Amino acid sequence: MTKTRFKKLQDAIKIYGAAAFENLMRCKGLGEAIVSGFSTYMGCDKDCVKAVPPEGAFDPRKDYGDDAFSYSQREVIVLEPIRFALALTIDNSEDSGALWLRTAIGVEVTGDNFDIFIAEQPVIRVSLDYKGKLEPVFEAIYEEFMRIFKVEVLEFNDKRFATGIGFLPKT
Repeated sequence: MTKTRFKKLQDAIKIYGAAAFENLMRCKGLGEAIVSGFSTYMGCDKDCVKAVPPEGAFDPRKDYGDDAFSYSQREVIVLEPIRFALALTIDNSEDSGALWLRTAIGVEVTGDNFDIFIAEQPVIRVSLDYKGKLEPVFEAIYEEFMRIFKVEVLEFNDKRFATGIGFLPKT
């Protein structure tokens, strides 16, 4: 008996749902591995590194659990990259303050690999069997954090801005 178009569509939806769920679970596992391994890579306490939402306000001290991941904001699971952010809290060496940094990370399964997107850096491809293979990801996150400060300092020291624009007090 030939399948109806409706039955064929049901079958396609079933395959899509299984792929979406597999993508979610694999990407969540990789995200958790990135967050848990980054503190070792950086040589800091585990409490300095958290998974946080990739957008909007957040508290870098809070444990967000699943709420750090983009799928938690959806009512249905769809086949799309999973997004989260990694927040790093750095104690100030001169006082009791601290600075936090956040970078958004996107992850998706493509064939036998993960494609990992960190800010504006080139895509990083890592095998689905990622254990012991995350150093390029950690390095890209570190480089992204360093880039933030390098750009700010370069702009601060750029002499072109010293006389190009400014404000004068009214007299």
